[in-house]
Amino acid sequence: MRLDWVPVSAAAFVTGVIALAFASLLAPSGSSAAETLNIAENEDGRWLVVAIIYFIASVGLTLGLPSVFTLFERRGRTLALVSVLVLSMGFLGTAGYSMIMVFFRSLALVDAIKPDGLDLAVRETGLVAFLIGWVAAFVLGELLLALALLRAGAVAPWVPITLLVHVASVPLSSVLPAQVGRVSVMLLAVAFAGVAIQAVARDSAIHRG
Repeated sequence: MRLDWVPVSAAAFVTGVIALAFASLLAPSGSSAAETLNIAENEDGRWLVVAIIYFIASVGLTLGLPSVFTLFERRGRTLALVSVLVLSMGFLGTAGYSMIMVFFRSLALVDAIKPDGLDLAVRETGLVAFLIGWVAAFVLGELLLALALLRAGAVAPWVPITLLVHVASVPLSSVLPAQVGRVSVMLLAVAFAGVAIQAVARDSAIHRG
């Protein structure tokens, strides 16, 4: 019996992006180091759940990347390959971020870190480089995928356009209200779901043919 892996991979992709959107909406955040530390201490259960959901998102999105690549035959294939490789770094970085959240929660619960120390920690060069690299890989991969989809014409035009709108919204997140930034992740969820659906539809059409 032949194993049709594309629908499984596409389902993992949808599961991952839904988990990412849910975690982004649920994630507690503070306007200062003291407030963030207080949230981690008093809402530690919610903090841990969000970290777990981020990890699930990382796994689902990574497993879903092969289904995305099946959309490209000739046009845009090289660009799609680069986008998939870059996105994989962003997706794996999400797992790393979830581990940082769990570790930070543990430090907060045992009073091993204070607001002043947290202010210094979040400015540490290694941590800043990791976070910037993670976000950059995610956004760059998303941009490259949108361009590859436009070049290949593999999906409806609204899918890559939605991805581009989300990419454009990321630099504005620092000046927009936090609620707006969180809701914007829904654009990513809708676009990635469109990619997964088209991958399954294309796979089904090939097998019927």
